[in-house]
Amino acid sequence: MKQLITVLAIILTSTITYGQFQVSASTGYAIGSAGMKLGEKINTTSTENTYGSYGEGLNFQLRGTYFFNNKIGADLALGYLNGADQTVSEVTLPTTEVDAIARARAFGASLAIVYKFTDNIYGRFGALIKIGGKTEAIVSSKSVFSDAEATALGLDSGSYTQTDYVEDFHGHLPLGFVAALGYTFELDKHFSLFIEGEYYGISLKRKDSELASFNTDVFTSNGTLAVAGFYSLDNLPDGFVKKTTYVDNLSHVDAATDVSKELSQKVPYSSFGINFGIIYKFKG
Repeated sequence: MKQLITVLAIILTSTITYGQFQVSASTGYAIGSAGMKLGEKINTTSTENTYGSYGEGLNFQLRGTYFFNNKIGADLALGYLNGADQTVSEVTLPTTEVDAIARARAFGASLAIVYKFTDNIYGRFGALIKIGGKTEAIVSSKSVFSDAEATALGLDSGSYTQTDYVEDFHGHLPLGFVAALGYTFELDKHFSLFIEGEYYGISLKRKDSELASFNTDVFTSNGTLAVAGFYSLDNLPDGFVKKTTYVDNLSHVDAATDVSKELSQKVPYSSFGINFGIIYKFKG
């Protein structure tokens, strides 16, 4: 027992003696990895799938790393993803035009082990979670009235509605994987620059969505505004609700009568990116 205590004391003393803490700030860009189907492009002759990942985009990170010895350390990171636009729906038909994109605005955190292969080359791997944010869908839709509808509303042939809305999607707390390989360049005893390749493996299961804005205007065939605010958040058309809940089980009755519930799905956030940043080392 005394020997065990002695060994533990020696390990603890050497760890405290060596202990090196550093902080870093970085930015970078990631491209989608393992992209899944996100939507469709439809025209008069064909339908085309669109693929991607909401993990694509510009990211910013702040990290704190503590090295227990000259090889191994622990890393805690907080990050923000300003996701790139992903095509969800693109419709070009004689009476209907739709342009719908979605993008991530997400905060995440990771806890990882860092291993120094050399004084300059390191790797890290660990767990990744999304702690906040949303997937923001921005939709613009034009729909031409039939002649009968236009006549009933006192409008000329070719009159149309223009609908614009924003819907925010939220998800359940996910758990993913992060891995990186990097190179550091020491400037002096405190400051270093680094570059790294980083992989995120994570997907998000949808929990709910909510309309942030909604507006429909009516125009005549020559583009003159006929009715402003024909529909709004306080006066939604059939088929729209302010809040939608995503569930794993949906009865046929609810599916046919309750538009506020939909079957849940997983959306991809996986990515591979390049980060650049600066490190500040505190005195060990």
